[in-house]
Amino acid sequence: MFKVPALIGMTAILACLGAAQAQQSADPRLAAATQSFSALPEAERKAIQSDLIWTGHLNSAATGNFGSLTFRAVNNFKAGRGEPNGQLTPAERQELARLARTARDAAGFAVITDQPTGVRIGIPQKLLPKREATPAGGSRWQSVDGRITLDVSAGPATEPLQAIFDRAIAVNPNVQRKVTYKLLQPSFFVVAGETPTGKFFRRQALGPSGLRGFSVGYDKGVAATFDKVVTAIADSFEPFPSGAAPVPAQTPAAPGGPPVASVPAQPATERFGVGLVVGKELVLTARAAVDACKGLKVGARPAKLRAQDQASGLALLDVPGLAAGAAPGLRETAPAAKEAVVVLAYDGTAAARTAVALPGEVMSDAVLAPLQPGGAGSPVFDRQGRLAGLVTANPSDKALIAGVAPQRNYALAGVAQLKAMLEKADTKPGAGAVGGELSTGAIAEAAGKSVVPIACGL
Repeated sequence: MFKVPALIGMTAILACLGAAQAQQSADPRLAAATQSFSALPEAERKAIQSDLIWTGHLNSAATGNFGSLTFRAVNNFKAGRGEPNGQLTPAERQELARLARTARDAAGFAVITDQPTGVRIGIPQKLLPKREATPAGGSRWQSVDGRITLDVSAGPATEPLQAIFDRAIAVNPNVQRKVTYKLLQPSFFVVAGETPTGKFFRRQALGPSGLRGFSVGYDKGVAATFDKVVTAIADSFEPFPSGAAPVPAQTPAAPGGPPVASVPAQPATERFGVGLVVGKELVLTARAAVDACKGLKVGARPAKLRAQDQASGLALLDVPGLAAGAAPGLRETAPAAKEAVVVLAYDGTAAARTAVALPGEVMSDAVLAPLQPGGAGSPVFDRQGRLAGLVTANPSDKALIAGVAPQRNYALAGVAQLKAMLEKADTKPGAGAVGGELSTGAIAEAAGKSVVPIACGL
């Protein structure tokens, strides 16, 4: 169930980027590389991606999940070395590890827990040897020549995150500054951009103990070598860490040494999606979330496929014992192009799934939003809290840009398609009330009670 406090307390969202499942299966090289990569232990998968970050080939987080970004990164690394099949030979893996280790050692990169703030973050200590406390009680690392500065901060949440974000992206006519990326979530925001001579990246997170974040500013003259370090810093950032600091992954043995053990991973047994309760024992979802399932569950309840429509990409599920609840009202007309919306989804997989509210923007028959795998079936609401569509695509590739989920277009079933599908099930959707604009939290609190997680047994 969507609760505003739970949304505010969430850690930073990981989301989707890359090809859809159909595109993956259409490229046999990508499918083969995915299978090979998935057979590696998780620590080795993350180590490969971390090494690709340090060699400058991957601008994403080391999640251990393989997708088009990692596929391209491996092939870019392999350029001139071998077949561009997205797979590393033992010799190539060893060379990748050597180059990455050299880059990490040159930067003096180490993940530390900053004592003044409690933040866990990777610091390139050789590049930023000057360390001092900031007047606000944080920590600052700086290069000898002052061209790079990294600040880590922490403090009480004395104002809404939205207000801080608005100031961070505000245009100042007296300052030549351009924001190139911005993302606001209930629990964090990211702002990146550049000035005529420099670049900057800022991330601020909200949790039970207040606000914690970091910001990096650096001269464009060092960007060619420091951009990848910023990605590594963002990938390492934990504003509210729990448990011991992660142990650095072991790199593979040199040629001629003992082989590295490889434990094949089990093939995926579940696929995840999202549904909307539209009546007693009835859930509306995306066909992509429930297609070819051997078993279906909505929450903890068994479910059965009642109907599906290939043209709209929608499906209806019967869920015995599921209460009707208060189904959200349907908008009468389609949203206008570039109209702001809220996507209610579920983050993560299996038992760890968490309700999330994501900002979106309508783009014709698609929605621009930072979705994750398992986002198929996520309902879309306008800023008045009326149902305006349902995501029918199933994001399949989890990847980040500098540790943050970028917004991408995902196919959307609109108002007319939703209405037609519900009428086929003899369910007449209620009209959404026209009113004032609501906050994301208010929409999540009201409509989120009807949004449910779906598990598909494969």
